Amino acid sequence: MKISVITVAFNAANSIGDTLASVASQTHPDIEHIVVDGASTDGTMEIIKRHEKHVARVISEPDQGIYDAMNKGLGLATGEIIGFLNADDVYADSGVLERVSAIMVQEDLDALFGDAEFISPNRPDRPLRRYRSEHFRPNRIAWGWMPAHPTLFLRRQVYERFGLFRTDYRIAGDFELVARMFHGNTLKYSHVPEVMVRMRTGGISTGGWRNTLLLNREVLRACRENGIKSSLPKILSKYPAKLFEFLRR
Repeated sequence: MKISVITVAFNAANSIGDTLASVASQTHPDIEHIVVDGASTDGTMEIIKRHEKHVARVISEPDQGIYDAMNKGLGLATGEIIGFLNADDVYADSGVLERVSAIMVQEDLDALFGDAEFISPNRPDRPLRRYRSEHFRPNRIAWGWMPAHPTLFLRRQVYERFGLFRTDYRIAGDFELVARMFHGNTLKYSHVPEVMVRMRTGGISTGGWRNTLLLNREVLRACRENGIKSSLPKILSKYPAKLFEFLRR
């Protein structure tokens, strides 16, 4: 079963080479890697060109933000299963996509997700925190829980049914999409309790207290716009569990 992996990038010359090599190393026999670049000026495209034999489609043009870029990738994807791997991330090992395909086919799943590990850009051998997607259930969306997005794989039909990312969100468009898709509890899904993706810190969702404040405001907005009763205290109540993830690493 073909898997489309979409990578969005902007001025990611320091990390995208690792991302491209990670996808190229996967043992799954049918992978379509799509790279959407936001008109980078730092040499990102030169690095992509060096890996072009392993990349199915590349576009480089200005966009309206990360979710606009992700939607462009979805418009190009032809795989039955679709996942995202950002330009700061790598797969945990070369067999991740092969296992994803096997499980989704055997269990006839609409969605599959696993865990992610945050790593320091300077010390990738020392994990900082494990994001355990086991916390997620559709009935926990109101508390701000979602699967680690780079580990979330969805059937193409799910996007056809529920639509694309909303580009009027700056930082929580992936949460809004999860809220929209999973709220009705109609998707057949499974969690795999293993680290699928290693993520460098410093991205938009880990970029300081201002981003955290904006993230929580947009999470609350996403809940309300999808008919999910929530509140800011309810959303903030998940942070003790997140702190515990640092202690469990």
